Amino acid sequence: MTPKETTRISKFLSLILRHKPETIDITLDKEGWVETELLIKKLNQQGVSLTVDKLKSVVEKNNKKRFSFSDDFRKIRANQGHSIEVDLKLEEKVPPPTLYHGTIFKNLESIRKQGLLKDQRHHVHLSADKETALQVGMRYGKPIVLTIDSKRMHSDSFPFYQSENGVWLADHVPLLYIQFPL
Repeated sequence: MTPKETTRISKFLSLILRHKPETIDITLDKEGWVETELLIKKLNQQGVSLTVDKLKSVVEKNNKKRFSFSDDFRKIRANQGHSIEVDLKLEEKVPPPTLYHGTIFKNLESIRKQGLLKDQRHHVHLSADKETALQVGMRYGKPIVLTIDSKRMHSDSFPFYQSENGVWLADHVPLLYIQFPL
């Protein structure tokens, strides 16, 4: 598969496994899983030529590690970023002292008023390093990286979670814990 084809399939998988499974007439279970063979069958019916090996390749090559297989490869799901109701069975974790959030300048006014909100997703996504946060912000325009005092936030009893692909998750980041660049 070409890198372009891998990216195209990955983006379509994100749509299906994170937001709109009904697009290809599948239903995710309560933890976000779908049978691998059913997903492949439905994708093929939509003109996306896919085999188990191609799907494994897409999952493996996804630089953001957005998807996971069950241990036996019978099921697949997105690791985080859902706008539909799923329970990923995430356990609370102690975050590193500092986390980062990539965004764009046009969002700063809202963030300065409300902090970071999860909006249509299950969680606010945070990165362990500035570079990753910068890449996230770049997807939407001129990026800016916010620094989160996650140590203090956690000590103030705000829960943190970490998805299988290393993304840190919070329900909300109040303004008090956000440092804006000068």
